[in-house]
Amino acid sequence: MLPACFVLFAAILWGTTGTTQALAPAGAHPIAIGATRLAVGGLFLLLILLVIGKFNLRGWPIKTTIMASLCMALYNPLFFSAVSITGVAIGTVVAIGSAPIFSGIIEWMYVKVRPPKIWWNSTFLSIAGCLLIFVNKEVLVNPIGIVMALGAGLSFASYTFISRTLVEKHSSLSVVAVVFTLSAIWLSPFLFVFDMSWIMSFRGVGVSLQLGIMATGIAYLLFAKGLVHVSSSTAVTLSLAEPLTAALLGVFLLGESLTTTSWFGIILLILGIGILLGFPKKSISKKETRMVQ
Repeated sequence: MLPACFVLFAAILWGTTGTTQALAPAGAHPIAIGATRLAVGGLFLLLILLVIGKFNLRGWPIKTTIMASLCMALYNPLFFSAVSITGVAIGTVVAIGSAPIFSGIIEWMYVKVRPPKIWWNSTFLSIAGCLLIFVNKEVLVNPIGIVMALGAGLSFASYTFISRTLVEKHSSLSVVAVVFTLSAIWLSPFLFVFDMSWIMSFRGVGVSLQLGIMATGIAYLLFAKGLVHVSSSTAVTLSLAEPLTAALLGVFLLGESLTTTSWFGIILLILGIGILLGFPKKSISKKETRMVQ
């Protein structure tokens, strides 16, 4: 249960990003915010490694690390661009909803592990719930935005799968610190493309620290710790708690209202996640359990 809860808590922290961005200063571009959160998160984790004296790159798999960092670097601009083109509803549903499907396919192709029935049931309920939450939101079906959202879902699923191979041989803190520092380097050009004057304000500093430390550094550290004993497909499905958290925060902090359909979607999403939490051993096959051990 504990590793699955780590993943769930990480998703809850990710769910705060939308509310935090809504409180960001005017003029803060979404892509610039995404690049900033990776930079702050990566440096925060790297600083912890240096303080505790566990920064060691000896025997580090360079190719795998670069692949993981590129996946995370791609996810942010693809997701934010998809949301800006197609709207929050379609962008979020396609990106986050497609990630579990991509994750299951990747495991099936590369690890030869077919997700169990309980995963399919949980994923179906969770994605259906996610669709219902955003069903009454603004809908802008744009082919380019849809492709970007699918790319974001594939990037996140790939990052999860690759990171799981890294945390099997290295500490979760080291993996997340190195990967996110590299991801921040890949996205650093965006910091010179967009106006970054907002980051010097009091609110800008607060938003950057919350997104970088809590919603990125600590969140992905918890996610990596959970990946040690949770399959990547299960972890990605549990990550659907992100839109659930975002919807609830929108109601209680931003004064947004939800329809009866959206509340029913929340119930389905909670039920889908609850299935995986209630049967953690059944959400990972015997073959993959032996591989982890």
